Amino acid sequence: MSLTALPQWILALIWSVATIAASWLAGQLISRVLCRRLEAWAAKTAWQWDELLVQALRRGIPLWSLLGGVYIALGFWVLPEHFQRIAGSLTYVLIWLSVTFIAAGLAGKLVTLYSRRFQHALPVTSVTENIAKIIVIGLGALMILNGLGVSITPLLTALGVGGLAVALALQDTLANLFAGLYLTLAREIRVGDYVKLETGQEGYVDDIGWRATRIRMLPNNLVLVPNKKLAETIVTNFDLPSQDLAVLVEVGVAYGSDLAKVERVTCEVGQEVMREVQGGVPDFKPFIRLHTFADFSVNFTVILRAKTFVDQYLVKHEFVKRLHDRYRLEGIEIPFPVRTVYTKAELAQ
Repeated sequence: MSLTALPQWILALIWSVATIAASWLAGQLISRVLCRRLEAWAAKTAWQWDELLVQALRRGIPLWSLLGGVYIALGFWVLPEHFQRIAGSLTYVLIWLSVTFIAAGLAGKLVTLYSRRFQHALPVTSVTENIAKIIVIGLGALMILNGLGVSITPLLTALGVGGLAVALALQDTLANLFAGLYLTLAREIRVGDYVKLETGQEGYVDDIGWRATRIRMLPNNLVLVPNKKLAETIVTNFDLPSQDLAVLVEVGVAYGSDLAKVERVTCEVGQEVMREVQGGVPDFKPFIRLHTFADFSVNFTVILRAKTFVDQYLVKHEFVKRLHDRYRLEGIEIPFPVRTVYTKAELAQ
């Protein structure tokens, strides 16, 4: 039995399946051969965007080839004219949607890539990446509508009129979005900074999203702060203007101590800690400032320096431990609190 003797719908089905399969195989072959050569070329360049482009093409070519095969296969079927138009428009929309979303993903990765290289110009946050994706998706949607014969000008006018109603309905969402954009561009709070909020929460800024900022506390818990509230609250940023910070340690010695010797010994221990303890600033010279004649001791503050906020804990730990041992060797007394108690009987005498 020859193929010409088969019913028309079976022939159309056979040719459709064959066309779609051939298109898919051709897409796989082109993707592998072309992308392999492009990857070899990209490896020789100093750019990084070309590698991202090759990855996008590797995902897109098989899909676009498959959709092209579906569009060709539709020609084997005898369908009413309006069905043909609908099928053609649907295929057109699917192709452009795939192009748009792949381009949006590529744009987001490019923004992240170049933001890391040019931190002072464009900080890396979810807001910047999502804005790039939204712009590309918006342009893709306009191109799809234009290709379908929809006039864009009246649509933009309608969006402008309806934008006011949408803005009123999404006041909080838009407030958080623009607050997040402000925080990102102002660079007063950056991803990776250690901050403390007015309400007491403190930790590393993990990300600035479109709605909230994630702060990872030292116990490894996440605090989600709406961007609007973060922009309005008082925030202490321990990484600005620089990451290193002063570490203050309160110490007291007995009144009979030689204060010149106390100062010398204490500064020697501080310099030792700065040089040997991880997180100390080796070039910094510790110093002390006497400030109080207390009830049972002469009190002073030792000023050390740590590279980051969390380094201060190890610096303090090692300094207190080493200072205690050194004072004991030098015969410098750290007095216990002294309190004299008089009983009623003693007062009566």
